[in-house]
Amino acid sequence: MATMYDVPADDLIEALAEDFEERLDEPDWSEFAKTGADRELPPEQENFWATRAASLLRKVADRGPIGVERLSTEYGGSKGGSTRYRVAPDRRADGSKNVIRTILQQLEEEGLVETAEGEGRRVTAEGQSLLDDTAGAVLEELDRPELERYA
Repeated sequence: MATMYDVPADDLIEALAEDFEERLDEPDWSEFAKTGADRELPPEQENFWATRAASLLRKVADRGPIGVERLSTEYGGSKGGSTRYRVAPDRRADGSKNVIRTILQQLEEEGLVETAEGEGRRVTAEGQSLLDDTAGAVLEELDRPELERYA
């Protein structure tokens, strides 16, 4: 049986995002919200909400229990430190905690993630089985010779 570690992360996230497009509702405000202080515009991807939800589920399963603060650090970037007259190095900027928190709450409602009191969030058995089943389906669809040893 294939696990989420047996397939490339981008292929797994893409397959999970297709499933989440029907399961999760994108809030009205999400098309106007930036994903971090370092960004200038909101994301332009059509299925951004589902893709971010799939990525978050994978990260929580891999690194859980993990909190919103740590996840926002992982989804952050660098913000330019320069002004017109002074040159300064780039600074670290966190990702949007509201986007992450809202997606995690939706994943909790679906029963894929649970809150561990004082520790953060961790994946449930149902969430882990969804990841593993999706990974098995992705592994069958992949036509990559270097992954044949996992099949």
